[in-house]
Parts: sequence; C-alpha cells; structure tokens
Amino acid sequence: MIAFLNGNFVRKTPALVYVEVNGIGYEAHISLNTYTHIANLEKGILYTYFHVREDAQILYGFFDEAEKEMFIHLLSVSGVGAATARMMLSAMKPVEIARNIVQGNTKVLETIKGIGKKSAERIILELKDKLSKTALDSNNAPLINNTLEQDALNALITLGINRAAGEQAILKVRKAEPDLLQIEEIIKKALKTL
Repeated sequence: MIAFLNGNFVRKTPALVYVEVNGIGYEAHISLNTYTHIANLEKGILYTYFHVREDAQILYGFFDEAEKEMFIHLLSVSGVGAATARMMLSAMKPVEIARNIVQGNTKVLETIKGIGKKSAERIILELKDKLSKTALDSNNAPLINNTLEQDALNALITLGINRAAGEQAILKVRKAEPDLLQIEEIIKKALKTL
C-alpha cells in the first residue's frame, strides 16, 4: 500500500498530478479541493489511496488526511464509486460533506453532480453514525470548522505534526485568542503549545 508521495509536482491539472519521487513518476487522480491547495506548489506531500478495480488500478492523491479519510468513508457506501467520491470532494470540503451528512441535508448533497435523492439518502443513512462519532466534538461542532483553521492545520500537518495534536493546538490558540485572524500567527502560537 502506498500511504503518501513526497516529491516534485511535475505536472498539475485540476484532475491529475504527476509526482516525481526519486526519479519515478506517479500519476495521482485528485479532486479540485486538492488542486487548489497544490496549484502554486512545486513540491509537497500527497496522501494516497490505491484503488483496484477489475479493469484498472488507480492512485488517488489528497492534500490532507481528512480528505483521504472522507474519500474512504464515501467508498464504503454501496453504490458510491471512486469517481463519485472524487466529484463530491471537488464540490465540497471534507468538513462540509461531514457536516451535511451528520445534519441529514439531502438537498445540499443533491446539488453535487452525480448525486441524486436516493444516493444522498443512502450516503446519509450509511455514514451519519460513523461521522457523528469522529467528525464532531462534544459540543456538536466540527473540530476545525473554517478555512483559516483548516489552512493552519494543513500547514502543521505539512510540517510533520500529527493531525490530532495539530487540531488540539489550533483549538487552544483559537480559544485563547478568538480574534486572531492571521494564519501565520495561529501557526506560530499552535507550534508553541505542542
């Protein structure tokens, strides 16, 4: 199993990226969410999922572990394939998908290309309990619920910080200084709490 790729982004499109790792080029299928994060980067880490079908073997790449985890959750739903899961992650961030599933918002999920009413209901039915246990804290709020915090968390993960430790550090900083709006300051203060 290939857990991640750490190398140069040789070619990037909104659907594919070629990552050169020690002279070997890997083709990874990506979502628009991942593309927006790596569009201006020359190198970095992509978390990967190797999907094997009868007719193909496809490597999917993700900017962070949250997106990879959501992809795997979506694949576990009967009738949802890798293309549909990638389409969902292109339309919404993982935390938005989780929030809409936990809240049972079929109408929002139906706005995603390829997701009809029955598919949205099935996704909610099969994932609501799983995601409500992992995606929400005791206050029923997503742990990292805005783009500023998510970007700070992604930066910490890129620096090699464990996701759970990074989330807790950011939550401490935001609780102590809720008006802090500069990502660099959030990251610096979060690193000091670790």
